[in-house]
Amino acid sequence: MARDITKRIKPLRLKGLPTELREHIKEARVQRGWGQRELGAQIGLPQPHISGIESGEIVPRFDTLLEIVRVLDLDLLLVPRSLVPAVQSLIRTQKQPESAERPLYAADDEESASGKKDHDEF
Repeated sequence: MARDITKRIKPLRLKGLPTELREHIKEARVQRGWGQRELGAQIGLPQPHISGIESGEIVPRFDTLLEIVRVLDLDLLLVPRSLVPAVQSLIRTQKQPESAERPLYAADDEESASGKKDHDEF
């Protein structure tokens, strides 16, 4: 029976890592001030291999991908698809805190800086 199942399952061969993942890897590398050569040195790969991964020409083995992610101080996370928009929103907010919505009870910077009083004062 087990043999029949394996005949029906075809291995999925990626033609490259998803674009978004490749962009995150490159962005994290650049933020660290590393070139492809420095990233490769950290994980024991030549610069052309890193270039191939970032361009999508090379699909790294899973353990290599995990090592790249670890060295860049990132993490892979499995998220239920229904929660992906919420997680992406949290990530955007963390990257751009100035664009995040402020709570209604937060004081305006201008008011606190100029020393204005609340309108409730008599």
